[in-house]
Amino acid sequence: MSEIGIVGTGVMGAVAAEKIAGAGHNLFLFDVSEKSLTRLAHLKAPALAQPRLVAEKAEMVLMFLPGPAQVEECVAGAQGLLKGAKEGLIIVDHSTVDPGITQRMAQEAERAGAAYLDAPVLGRPSAVGNWALPVGGDPEALEKCRPVLEALAGNILPVGPSGAGNKIKLLNQMMFGAINAMTAEMMAVAHKMGVDPKLLYETITASRAGTVSNLFKELGARIAQDDYSNPTFSVNLLIKDVHLAVEMARQNGAVPLLGQTVEYLNSLARSQGHGNEDTAVMWKSLGEIYG
Repeated sequence: MSEIGIVGTGVMGAVAAEKIAGAGHNLFLFDVSEKSLTRLAHLKAPALAQPRLVAEKAEMVLMFLPGPAQVEECVAGAQGLLKGAKEGLIIVDHSTVDPGITQRMAQEAERAGAAYLDAPVLGRPSAVGNWALPVGGDPEALEKCRPVLEALAGNILPVGPSGAGNKIKLLNQMMFGAINAMTAEMMAVAHKMGVDPKLLYETITASRAGTVSNLFKELGARIAQDDYSNPTFSVNLLIKDVHLAVEMARQNGAVPLLGQTVEYLNSLARSQGHGNEDTAVMWKSLGEIYG
């Protein structure tokens, strides 16, 4: 494949566009944000006015969108991909959404003669090229687009039917939320006790203890620097992901006790005005309660 569309050129979509352009593919872009597209102007890839126009040009379209509503609009909306889809188009959704929306969009795509895969990203933006992609959907479609996806991922894992990739990603996000919340709570308690959070972070990371995850190191570094702008992952996005995960668990008869607590703490941070900041800021949210 050489004609590749990217719908959604935010943080993840932008790093993906760089990699795919570097692998020699022709790109066609769509995003509702002119600012996001401007950041990729050096790629000289056409920015098209609607997803439909991307589908008319591309053999394969990758989506990096904020949530289920945006996915549905970009796939099945009045100007969506399926309105311009040629026979054999493959749509790969890298967004974090629920399995239900993926299954509905896959059915719509099949009716339009297109294939639809869910391949949510496990990995941070800086790890592009070494992401893990759990892929749900038709194995044959996956093999056709594997050469393109290999520019983004070190591990491409077929995990089952449509929506299976989403299930794994949402379970991962439940764990992300728990680590984030515990880091925030620990730092807030430390501050209340008179222990400098920067000193705490540096001491724990120096220990190489089993508690020192890559996520803790990333969150702790931001806390040490008191830097929550230009988020790697915002509180608002974490709220969306954890909510989807909690609802998925409930629908399957498993009430997620810790997940519900994390969901509450995330919402508290947003209510205090931290929604657009990096999730590391949540220690300040708890600190406001502790006084």
